Amino acid sequence: MSTRESSRSPSRTSKGSARRPKSKEKKPGSGKRKAKKQEDSEVASSPGQPDYIIPLVLTSKTQEIFQCRIDEDITQENPFKLIRKDDIINDLKGRAAVSDFHPFKALVTEYPGDELLLVFDRDFKYGQNFYLVITEEAKESILHPPEALTEEEDKEDDEQEYSYKPPSPKPWVSLGSEKEIEDEMVKQSHTKIKFMISRIQRKFGAKVNFGDHNASDVKDGYMECTSYQDKRFSIKINERDTGIQVVPFTQENSTQTKWGYPRNACTQYTPREFTEEERKACLSSKDFKDFVNSVSLRLELALQQNEIMNAFLDDWKALSEEENTFGGKSDSHLKESQSFTDHLFSNAKTISGINWHPKIHGLVAVSMTERLSFEDRVNISSKILLKPSLILFWSFTDPLHPQLMLECPDDIYCFQFCPSDPNIIAGGCFNGQVVLWDISKYQESLMAKAGVSKNTAPKTGLEPSVPKGPQLVRYCAVSSIEHGHKNVITDIHWLPNNFELSNAGNPYENKSGYCLQLVTCSPDCSIMFWDIRPQKTLTAAEKKNVEDKQMPHGVPDTFKYIDLTWRPFIRAILPKSDMSGEYSPMKISLSEEHHHCRTLDKLQIQAKEDKTEGVVEYKSLRAASAKNPKLLDDINTKYFVGTEDGELVYTDWKMEKDSDTGKLISSKPLQANILHDGAVNTVQRSPFLKDFILTVGGWNFAIWREGVTSGPIFHSCCSQKRLTAAHWSLSRTGVFFIGKEDGNVDVWDLLEKTHEPSQTQNIAAAPITYIRPWIASSKQHFLAVGDDQGTLHILEIPWNLRHPSANENASVQHYFEREVKHVEYSNQREGLRATAKKQLELKDLSAKTETSPPVKTKEQTEVEQSKEYELYLQFEGSILSGLGLSKEKEERTEKT
Repeated sequence: MSTRESSRSPSRTSKGSARRPKSKEKKPGSGKRKAKKQEDSEVASSPGQPDYIIPLVLTSKTQEIFQCRIDEDITQENPFKLIRKDDIINDLKGRAAVSDFHPFKALVTEYPGDELLLVFDRDFKYGQNFYLVITEEAKESILHPPEALTEEEDKEDDEQEYSYKPPSPKPWVSLGSEKEIEDEMVKQSHTKIKFMISRIQRKFGAKVNFGDHNASDVKDGYMECTSYQDKRFSIKINERDTGIQVVPFTQENSTQTKWGYPRNACTQYTPREFTEEERKACLSSKDFKDFVNSVSLRLELALQQNEIMNAFLDDWKALSEEENTFGGKSDSHLKESQSFTDHLFSNAKTISGINWHPKIHGLVAVSMTERLSFEDRVNISSKILLKPSLILFWSFTDPLHPQLMLECPDDIYCFQFCPSDPNIIAGGCFNGQVVLWDISKYQESLMAKAGVSKNTAPKTGLEPSVPKGPQLVRYCAVSSIEHGHKNVITDIHWLPNNFELSNAGNPYENKSGYCLQLVTCSPDCSIMFWDIRPQKTLTAAEKKNVEDKQMPHGVPDTFKYIDLTWRPFIRAILPKSDMSGEYSPMKISLSEEHHHCRTLDKLQIQAKEDKTEGVVEYKSLRAASAKNPKLLDDINTKYFVGTEDGELVYTDWKMEKDSDTGKLISSKPLQANILHDGAVNTVQRSPFLKDFILTVGGWNFAIWREGVTSGPIFHSCCSQKRLTAAHWSLSRTGVFFIGKEDGNVDVWDLLEKTHEPSQTQNIAAAPITYIRPWIASSKQHFLAVGDDQGTLHILEIPWNLRHPSANENASVQHYFEREVKHVEYSNQREGLRATAKKQLELKDLSAKTETSPPVKTKEQTEVEQSKEYELYLQFEGSILSGLGLSKEKEERTEKT
């Protein structure tokens, strides 16, 4: 029965319930059915919301989990869905506060039955798209409505009449509420003080003297009249102490498992073989020969078929793989899983950096900056100092409150987790300083809040409680502002742990196995390399200050030895080769860069643990020995740099000696190309094909091949909106994501389309500022997108964008190789055309420079003509004499 029919039948019963019953006999069983129907009609016809239902909203994710999708699993004709109570409880445990049933956790837990009834409310009768029935009686009445009454019973109900009895008033009984109201009322406890303000009579009508002052002395020309403390009287403030205690529900559980002592076991076996006599007897037997002769033809035919086609190929699997390559699944759009924003710390700010925690699942760090121009920042610098600059840590388990806050000396524009020790974080500030944090003391609390533990034992509820609320962590080291960058740090990278650099930029073996050096760049035309180990260039006074320095309370002394004295050991610049000046770098991409990604092959095995689980003593680490250094020749020391003017520069970080002064200077760039019409905001190598680089800047993007110096192998046309961020996919070779200033994200799939994005999806109303994907598991990939309003959007990547097709890596590489050949061919043709054009110009020039022949006089022309005529007559006479016609000619000449 539909919802309309069930709501219509009770109204018919309520119509006849207002009449008085007669003494006429009723049919057996009709009284109970009418009473029950009358009760339902009272509930349904009562204004407002019935007591036995709870309206609620179910998101698309929850509908998919409980298989109650609208117009698929639940329709208007069949709006009911029974959900098991255990499934709801498991969803509450798994998704916690994110679950749509979390506000009604107590009602679901105390429900007496095993299944709850969920009803689809298409017309939003009770305000939401679903409502949940919380009583067994109401569930049975909705699923099994009473039978419709016959015409005779309807007539009997119409004949019944009831008299109306108005309710009688009852005396009011005081329960003490008026006393509480009187206590809360504001009463006047002090006598009023009268003031009389007067003026001396001789000053009435006197001339008023006004004064003036310089408007530049006071900002905005505003003169403030501050209040002062009047010592003649004081107001006593009444205080009221109120205590509230909340006792959580506790539950004690115990379990006992039988522990078996593991033992190593092995089995040794030897194959059973025929003896030499048995082997000869078997081979010479008649049965064996008959068997070989009988199957030889079939074996020969099978071998021939195997040469033509693979008989063991799974055709069904190959067919589905080919279909899935071009979006065979219906789910092809990015789905927003969660969004994070804080109205106090991240509201109206720009997200400048996003990084996923390498070890803890579902933990993402975000850095914010003020949305101000340089002039506005200078004008209100005093107000900006009062606002804290933070890096917020968000967890999937708590989308409302940040789990950790890193305090920064200024706005952070870029930061990175240390690959070898995720507890160490390095960031670049707006004022050009490099900052280091150590969050090792908060690692266990972060893992507990995220639901991750080091051991694999299940939770029993007896674990120690985790402190609530975000914790503020102060930085433990900051670089020297005199020896650092003079402008904002726009990019920062950790060098891999397999090598370390010397002061000349030569790579040597890193025996410690930790990432100890990092590189930063800034638009002040400098690229700096830093080392977090103790420095040898400090003076005696600086060393003494470091030893006597006391760290503030709660701040770890991990990098105490470099705080405020930290300086780079390599300072490189990018000089322009064809003209004077230097390039201003914005983003860099190293050849030996550490990628924080896990491919599908790596997901099938357990992640490799770090070298040690203990605390690393960085102050005890030293640089490689200068006596026996092991130079690594296989390390690529060249890197790409994206500049503020839209250029891509390819250079080497090795320093060269100046022939005149003998000092180490930066080497000149090997390659420089101008393609983008704005500042480059992304320079990133492909995680699968390390030779190919994606760059984004201005209104277009391009893909470059390392070693191809003529230009990009692929570049897009100018977009209608400016491109602001980009990132390669971590699971598919030919997919990358690009964010734009209108809040859209373009998904490019080079195997599907190369002239336009495969799909465009709107994520936010503000410009996209940063994109960072992450692989949580083989079946769950996320894309973190930050916008200009301070909101972090976590999107779930669909199946067709995370599952690679068959031989996708080889297909994309083959496509790039073809583009490289096209570029080489076009360059070759351009060279040939230039050579041909040059030859034509030389030919025209030579033709113009040639001297003209001398002009002959009239007499010379007549002499030459007479000579030619005489030669002609001689030739004619020789021919006529040979033919015997010379006499006839003579006779004709005589006659004439």
